[in-house]
Amino acid sequence: MKVTVIGAGPIGSAIARDLVERDNVSHVQVCDSHARLLQQLDKRLKSPKLRSFQVDVRDLRVLSSILNSSDVAIGAVVSTLNPRLARLCLDQNIHFCDLGGDDNTVHEILAMNEEAKRKSIWLVPNCGLAPGLVNVLSRTGIAEFDEVDTVRLRVGDVPLSPEPPFKFRLSWSANKILEDYTLPVRLIEDGKVIEADSLTRDEKLYFGEPFGAMEAFCTAGGLSTLVHDLSDQVKTLDHKTIRWPGHADQMRFLIGLGFADQQKIDVRTHLTYRDVLIRRMKRRLGGEHEDAVLMRVLVKGKKEGADKTLVYEMIELYDKKNELTAIQRTTSIPATTVACMIGSGSITGGGAAPAENVVPADAFLKTIADRGLVISKKWYDERIPVISEELGLSPVSS
Repeated sequence: MKVTVIGAGPIGSAIARDLVERDNVSHVQVCDSHARLLQQLDKRLKSPKLRSFQVDVRDLRVLSSILNSSDVAIGAVVSTLNPRLARLCLDQNIHFCDLGGDDNTVHEILAMNEEAKRKSIWLVPNCGLAPGLVNVLSRTGIAEFDEVDTVRLRVGDVPLSPEPPFKFRLSWSANKILEDYTLPVRLIEDGKVIEADSLTRDEKLYFGEPFGAMEAFCTAGGLSTLVHDLSDQVKTLDHKTIRWPGHADQMRFLIGLGFADQQKIDVRTHLTYRDVLIRRMKRRLGGEHEDAVLMRVLVKGKKEGADKTLVYEMIELYDKKNELTAIQRTTSIPATTVACMIGSGSITGGGAAPAENVVPADAFLKTIADRGLVISKKWYDERIPVISEELGLSPVSS
């Protein structure tokens, strides 16, 4: 199988690393405009499977020639480029998947569904961590119940050594973080689809040491198409991002002062307040660091006439041996798994749909477990709140 990775940043490079280690992948092509990133990747992987191409991925003519004869392409660049990359792949009869984006971006890809069906090509957005893995777990959990009323998704990337005042480090795009913290949040409450503000509805969650009490709050984008797909199936559906306590207050302060506004500072500059904030976030919060990804997916409902709660949980730590962050692993492994499933032809047909509606969940979850992502599964005989797993409740099975 020949796979082309578009983007050689932190996640794109982790995707390439995972691909070269897979037996069913014979060629891995990586495209990026930054020669330094490609050189670092070549030096780090030292794989005969790997070929790198310095190209501006917005130059679709050049990118088209590189994509030629690929079985599948993975978009690991700024999400606004995903629809045009999906269109390019569809025109060349190449399967495509990406890491997700805002609702409008995802719907642009989903609008290609009928043409993708006719060509038997898969276009699969939302293949990372959230949206992505947590969405698949939600669908899997729902299928285990006779009747479901609540689905709660909690997931976040946190530094292992949090430093005040933000107790946060950038592991991905600063612009994406600000989008998640400022765009409206769609969720289901009392059986109705509603909108809420980002950085609201704070709650505490408890994880084992060294974490203890963490905070979680609403952010945009994590649910994506699940809101529409589950609108007539559940009474409650929400997604919150996990951070160290105090982070949300700091970000509310900055955003409340207008530093995330996309308004120009004055007539003598093209810079917006958000541009300046992004630059300062990169300077102060960027750089290499050790992290952890905390995830909890909770599904409540009735099974065989009794109230039950099913909890999936994952705590993924920085990989010191391979110098891979937890967010790199938890984002790249689901994406490469989807890519290999559609690129190898193991999933027949075609169309444009999110990962949870395309991949067979059992095979998907087995593969990511084989790649080292450990997800626990526990049943409870009562409808517990999402905050309470570490408060002495005993699961009835694992």
